[in-house]
Amino acid sequence: MSTVTAIVDLDIEGPTISRHLYGHFAEHLGRCIYGGFWVGEDSTIPNEGGIRLDVVQALRALNIPNLRWPGGCFADEYHWKDGIGPRDRRPRMVNTHWGDVEENNHFGTHEFMALCELLGTEPYISGNVGSGTVQEMSEWVEYLTRDGDSPMARLRRANGRDQPWQVKFWGIGNETWGCGGNMRAEYSADLARQYATYCRDHGDNKLYRIASGAAGDDYKWTRTLMEQINCFGCVATPRTFFQAISVHHYTMTGTWESKGSATGFDTEGYYRTMASAQQIDRILTGHSTVMDIYDPGRKVGLVLDEWGTWWDVEPGTNPGFLFQQNTMRDALVASTHFDIFHKHAARLYMANIAQTVNVLQAMILTDGDALVLTPTYHVFEMNKGHQDATSLAVHLRTEDARRRVGDAELDTLSASASIKDGAVLISVSNLDAEEPVEVTLDLRGGAVGEPTARLLTADRLQVHNSPDSPEAVVPRPFDGVKPTGQGLVLTLPPHSFVTVQAPVARAH
Repeated sequence: MSTVTAIVDLDIEGPTISRHLYGHFAEHLGRCIYGGFWVGEDSTIPNEGGIRLDVVQALRALNIPNLRWPGGCFADEYHWKDGIGPRDRRPRMVNTHWGDVEENNHFGTHEFMALCELLGTEPYISGNVGSGTVQEMSEWVEYLTRDGDSPMARLRRANGRDQPWQVKFWGIGNETWGCGGNMRAEYSADLARQYATYCRDHGDNKLYRIASGAAGDDYKWTRTLMEQINCFGCVATPRTFFQAISVHHYTMTGTWESKGSATGFDTEGYYRTMASAQQIDRILTGHSTVMDIYDPGRKVGLVLDEWGTWWDVEPGTNPGFLFQQNTMRDALVASTHFDIFHKHAARLYMANIAQTVNVLQAMILTDGDALVLTPTYHVFEMNKGHQDATSLAVHLRTEDARRRVGDAELDTLSASASIKDGAVLISVSNLDAEEPVEVTLDLRGGAVGEPTARLLTADRLQVHNSPDSPEAVVPRPFDGVKPTGQGLVLTLPPHSFVTVQAPVARAH
């Protein structure tokens, strides 16, 4: 058994962990919208206006902070006016990106906003730059957010909504380097300035415009965008064409054509996955470093609005629907990502897991009227106390908890901490597949009271939840936390995730 010491200074506060780091993503892809969020008003599944209520209830328990829609690649073939007005009069369309299926546009702008209201979450709308127009996106902003008398406000009222909505987050395109137009960075950056100019602030609705950014470690793309708003090394406040730039990165271990099974993997495959997941630290550091040169005051946000694992689809399902199972391995990918997100809280403002329901690393899987909460869902729920908390640096002595994985060095212990409302929340992941680890939490600058802890693990990494076994992987109370003279000590089982919460009396 390895031993690790984690030093946490309870009285030295870091940046706030934005609640938007726990954001979600819903694309018109497979069964995410239709059959996931939307079942229609005539469904026997309990719904409100066609929106599936068991899904809403499950997501509300996560304090879901935002929801990105309608894509993804789908966003750049979506024309929003086709999704408003009486549903039986809406034109149909072909979803050419995902399964080449026909859609009836029954889930559109009003349905999405109703969903966000039921969830108590902020909408994040990704606009069409790839096949749309500046006018189209400008009018969408007006339709949603303008009060008073204007063409789009009148159209909204004709469709049943008198008052405007508050819609802060707007994506200026999606993956313009790929499915969003196969553009060069320079051309995409020019379009970002142009589109952002005509996405107006109406009334008290102030937009947070997010320019379509890089894939993975394409730091040149980020540099090109940052050059649009400031000069190299300048200390002046950046121009406000856009308030953030995005980046996308997925955790994969195979090739694009053969990504590997979501459930049929061995221990070696697991370790390669975790080494891949930890690469997000290097990627975020790289983009942040480039941004610091042009924006040393960190006024511009970095948004990781697509992340998660990507495996081969489950056998027998539509390859274009991206339906995959979700195991303890996926849960540990999520817990590791959150530790890294918290580390980058000074620059990273938002992150959106791909995707919320029935697609890729989903929170929820539905099968008819059955609903399953995945192991990844439970990581989000266990970690929700970090939302809008003050980050605390965690210094690890992990010489004992490392292993070589190919050319990479994998830390098999991951941790982060925050403080809010007089309590500390510490998240710890043991990434060792086979061995427990003893962790000493060396807590300085304050005294902690009686801790409570929860554990998420399974007897095998491949275990997952299903309609027949919905609680194979669920959090349980953990009594393995013991006080010491300097803090707490706990022994984590192999491949496990633990959260520890305790009241704090700070030293004076």
